Amino acid sequence: MSEHFLLFDVGGTDIKAGLANANGEILQVLREPTHKVGPEHAAAELVGQLSALSRRLTSQSAITPVAAGLAVCGLVDAESGTGIFSANLGWRNAPLRAMASAELGLPVGFGHDVAMAARAELELGSGAKDAALRRNAVVMVIGTGIATALMVDGRLISAGGYAGELGHAQVPGGLPCACGATGCLETLGSAGAISKRYQQATGKAGGAKEVFAARAAGDEIAAGIIHEAIEALTFTMAQLCSSVAPEGIVLGGGLAQAGDSFIEELQVSLRRRLSFHREPRLIPAHLGADAGLQGAMILARDIAAQRSHLAL
Repeated sequence: MSEHFLLFDVGGTDIKAGLANANGEILQVLREPTHKVGPEHAAAELVGQLSALSRRLTSQSAITPVAAGLAVCGLVDAESGTGIFSANLGWRNAPLRAMASAELGLPVGFGHDVAMAARAELELGSGAKDAALRRNAVVMVIGTGIATALMVDGRLISAGGYAGELGHAQVPGGLPCACGATGCLETLGSAGAISKRYQQATGKAGGAKEVFAARAAGDEIAAGIIHEAIEALTFTMAQLCSSVAPEGIVLGGGLAQAGDSFIEELQVSLRRRLSFHREPRLIPAHLGADAGLQGAMILARDIAAQRSHLAL
């Protein structure tokens, strides 16, 4: 009988949950908003939500999963299984792997959502046939916030979970951030910031997609907000060119779906900032919304393989 795995990709806005077989085929997918409660209850609320999603995924079948993969946002110490900090969801130093394992009754592979999506993207998506990209790349997910994964000389850089938090790098003109600092990239460059700033300026609700549509219709306020987002993003990309020199920057998340013209605008703005540096290719992510679940699949397979090896 084929092994099956539960998959969870926890973002600041929503959770994607899936059930997959040993061949990596995702058989079912559920998606729902991430519950947001006070910081003292955030971790317990998340684990309860994962348990409810698990029951929904398995209730209509005779499938009994053998392991789960859990990829979460924020600062993550994958080795200890700890969610160090989530600015959007509120937990601090939460033993998420142990809590999820106890609640689900399964071994749980645990990691950072963007790091695991990056690994999936570079192994299975845009980097599958591009050895240079697999060796030196940055995967930048631009959604509610901004998170990145750094692949340097063929190794994902973790630094105890602190590496790659470029959404909280300082940029010129940055605004007060939910993390407690002022000046963070994601206060200007994220899809969430574009939407929020446009609503504050005009009173019109909508997501980043609507702001891009307003710009296309000649709205100067929308154009200014998007220009500031581009400048903030390429300021940080230029710093990456000076520090880790990626061959490519793979763009995922909602804002990366803004189209080829947006990516070209980013490329032109970045080029203006560089001199002798290696100019990275800006590449839309190939796996799209499935990247996080594919990363969770890698986690689930790894933990299941470890348990099987220990049982021998």
